[in-house]
Amino acid sequence: MKNSVSIACIMAAAFGFAAPAMAFEPDRPVEFVVTAGPGGGTDIFARTIQSIIGKYELMKAPVVVTNKGSAGGAEGFVYAAGYNGDAYKLAFGTNNAYLLPIRAKVPYKSEDLTPVASLAADEFILWVNGKSEFKTAADFVAKAKESADMKVGGSQSKDVDQILTSMINDATGSKLGYIPFKSGGEAAVQLAGEHIAANVNNPSENLGQWQASMVKPLCVFKSEKLKNDAKVAGDQGWSDIPTCKDSGIAIESYSMPRTVWLPAGVDQDVVDFYAGVLKKVSETPEWAKYLADTSQSANFMNGPQLTDFIKKDQASVSEVLKREGWLAN
Repeated sequence: MKNSVSIACIMAAAFGFAAPAMAFEPDRPVEFVVTAGPGGGTDIFARTIQSIIGKYELMKAPVVVTNKGSAGGAEGFVYAAGYNGDAYKLAFGTNNAYLLPIRAKVPYKSEDLTPVASLAADEFILWVNGKSEFKTAADFVAKAKESADMKVGGSQSKDVDQILTSMINDATGSKLGYIPFKSGGEAAVQLAGEHIAANVNNPSENLGQWQASMVKPLCVFKSEKLKNDAKVAGDQGWSDIPTCKDSGIAIESYSMPRTVWLPAGVDQDVVDFYAGVLKKVSETPEWAKYLADTSQSANFMNGPQLTDFIKKDQASVSEVLKREGWLAN
């Protein structure tokens, strides 16, 4: 075999043809850069993938996970972007990879990163207090149009929760205010304590309070109902939650993708290799369990499909940021 390869290379050189390039495969440790702190959703996302890769030996090279989560994840993306052309640095995040440069002054551009794949979608649900008079999203919107005192709580300012709150106001003519908290967990506690009118937490962030009847879901910002039929709060399950677009809020879909990135300047065969590994990860029973445990939707994307999604999401969010005066200068 070695002689055949050598002869082929010699003949290619002699006749002016390039020898076929060998497909990329990492031959030294690969760093998974988590753009969040330990124990959070992005950390669990990356470490679940690391575990599945190891279990099924999807890569020969070992994987090392590091956490660089300060500045809303910018630390990790700046770190990865600084290794232009490096095939051994993968950054794990959400849509913050390409939205941070739009809404904040950060020392990197989205073009400094190469999208590899999106493996899941973290959905958003409109939640109200469990004792609330609201039975439907239409009831909630009707009240929010009349009152300027209703507040939605969420994680951070000018981030996904506040952006969605602005979209609700724009779509319905409501007057919802917004109060930023440090995390979705804190917003869940505030809603359970009746200190805010609603939050738009991801399913897992309000699960415990829902099971304790302290909060209740009105609708999910998705084009179709969630597919998980398991009963998680009494006789109710995720699939029992109606879509917002069918319940009085004309927003077709809004979700947060779980994404993986390489630095800019890497060869296409590097992107293809890691995308192939991640596709295999997404087809394992362990990944299905991860999605069920975190109440996320399966949503593998790569290549042109992912690129188109990013462009549309950037454009949609940019409209909101411009309307609200939140665009980074």
